Amino acid sequence: MAFEGLADKLANSFKKLRSKGKLTESDVKSAMREVRLALLEADVNYKVAKDFTAKVTERAVGEEVMQSLTPAQMVIKIVNEELTGLMGGDTERLNSPAHPPAVVMMVGLQGAGKTTHAAKLSKMLKSQGHRPMLVAGDIYRPAAIKQLQVVGEQAETPVFEKGTQDPVKTSLEAIRHAKDYGNDYVIIDTAGRLQIDEKLMDELKRIKEAVNPTDILLVVDSMTGQEAVNVAKTFDDLLDITGVILTKLDGDTRGGAALSIKAVTGKPIKFAGTGEKLSDLEIFHPDRMASRILGMGDVLTLIEEAQMKLDEEQAVKTAEKIMQNRMDLNDMLEQFNQVKKMGPIKGILSKMPGIKNVDDLDIDDRIMDRNAAIILSMTPAERSNPDIIDAKRRKRIAAGCGQKVEDVNRLLNQFRQMQKMMKSFSGKKGRRKLKQLSSMGNMGGMGGMPPFDM
Repeated sequence: MAFEGLADKLANSFKKLRSKGKLTESDVKSAMREVRLALLEADVNYKVAKDFTAKVTERAVGEEVMQSLTPAQMVIKIVNEELTGLMGGDTERLNSPAHPPAVVMMVGLQGAGKTTHAAKLSKMLKSQGHRPMLVAGDIYRPAAIKQLQVVGEQAETPVFEKGTQDPVKTSLEAIRHAKDYGNDYVIIDTAGRLQIDEKLMDELKRIKEAVNPTDILLVVDSMTGQEAVNVAKTFDDLLDITGVILTKLDGDTRGGAALSIKAVTGKPIKFAGTGEKLSDLEIFHPDRMASRILGMGDVLTLIEEAQMKLDEEQAVKTAEKIMQNRMDLNDMLEQFNQVKKMGPIKGILSKMPGIKNVDDLDIDDRIMDRNAAIILSMTPAERSNPDIIDAKRRKRIAAGCGQKVEDVNRLLNQFRQMQKMMKSFSGKKGRRKLKQLSSMGNMGGMGGMPPFDM
């Protein structure tokens, strides 16, 4: 997952600090040398890394830290605050005009993912109650308009296109159309090039002057590290962008782009692409990302994803069954379906506090599909009352789903463990526990998440 190498190196540096009861100035400076090296290895801009460690050192050798009962924790707190500041500090949203529609220009190099992320952004806005419209402004790349229409249909967002007409004219017509039909966001998918050239920038400038966008979002690939920062600097100098969408943040990226862009350009990262699905777009929260880098997890984002992706009505039904201790295999099957909506299991675990080296874990997401197949091979009576499943039935179930009897036994054992766990939620004390869980973000749909045997 993103930042894992950097997170491991920072954890090792802080481990040395924790092993010391009292910290000296020399201890802090030694740790910061390791931190600076870790940042440079993560492809963070040299000046950014140098300034960052200098700020942390200045604050960490202060009297408040040195005389603290937990000086190592105070240093980590300072690093967390400075990392948050480095990535922008506050969470940045799209700008809102006095009179709709808001016009968002998507810009970037060819292959960065502008078209896909235009659709992702429209899907996110739609989920928030807006009525976005996509505009086909790339008339050069073969099948660019068709691609936008395909992803637009998947995102259930209308696409405005006028073939190979001048993109400036198309954009102006699209805005008039949006006003007439009540679309409050117009997202223009502009053309890209393999490299920045005068012709590309001239066209983008003409569109900007004509439509006066409320946001110009630069889409950059986080896998390219410092090159992404250089691209951002060039686009910002020429277009005065309002923010960045950083893609592939779920990949094996070292993190240099995320930690450098704001410091180098002065413009915030507003969104992060975290997967291939159209729902895999997150609002970029600098404080949460800092927590993730320092191995503290990102529970708030996990809760928000659960609220957005899980079926609230089903979650309430599951909670009621938990309280009445009436869980059966139909409910377990529903839990598999709910967890699958949250995306890959490694992605969920990466946001959990204290779980390190997620990429090294031997986790096969297909285990849920295999377990679901076992349950679907059972009769309705067997799903409702697993106690009737004897050796003969287990053999039939295994044959029906193409798996081994041992796999059926393992699933049934997991179900019994789940039942035991759910018993703790029955009764008055259990209701209080469940209320506490639901108050954390209404994650009832994950409350019954079964103990997967990976």
